[in-house]
Amino acid sequence: MSFFYKPVKPNDADDDQLLNSYRESGDLKLLAKLYEKQMPLIYGVCLKYLHDEEMAKDAVMEIFEELIVKVKQHDVKQFRSWLYVLSRNHCLMKLRSGKKMETISLDDFMEFTPVLHPDDNNREEAMQALERCMDKLPPAQKQSIGLFYLKEQCYKEIATVTGFTLNEVKSYIQNGKRNLKLCLERNSE
Repeated sequence: MSFFYKPVKPNDADDDQLLNSYRESGDLKLLAKLYEKQMPLIYGVCLKYLHDEEMAKDAVMEIFEELIVKVKQHDVKQFRSWLYVLSRNHCLMKLRSGKKMETISLDDFMEFTPVLHPDDNNREEAMQALERCMDKLPPAQKQSIGLFYLKEQCYKEIATVTGFTLNEVKSYIQNGKRNLKLCLERNSE
């Protein structure tokens, strides 16, 4: 099959006859014959939307597979027009699914530095560094961080125990985490 041959002017009566014959018999050769006449149109549509020759060729084949099922489900009056819309929608869905697959680096998503996640060989050293950095925190941050991470209390419980407002607790924990991270990074250099 060639995607580049000059299209033959389709005969709508022949297309309708092939389509009806396929629906009755389920013979894929009939559908393939009908589809082959439309391949230049479909390839052009796919190329227009996907902007990549290989992706467009793949899409032409995928649309045929889709056509096998959908042509039996829909009452097709004008095959060529209906196929154009099916092809366009297929390409748009392909583009949308590509956007959903956007990936991000683990380094952007997780704190993966050895300072924050030491290996077993440096665990004791890292714990000592963490204790030294905790001692350098302002008292409110140190108390809030200790209650949240070591005593596993929630913000509301910390606010009750310390007398801080809920917003102050959130702020102390957030700032304390940042200060600990900076201190640990300085000490590891």
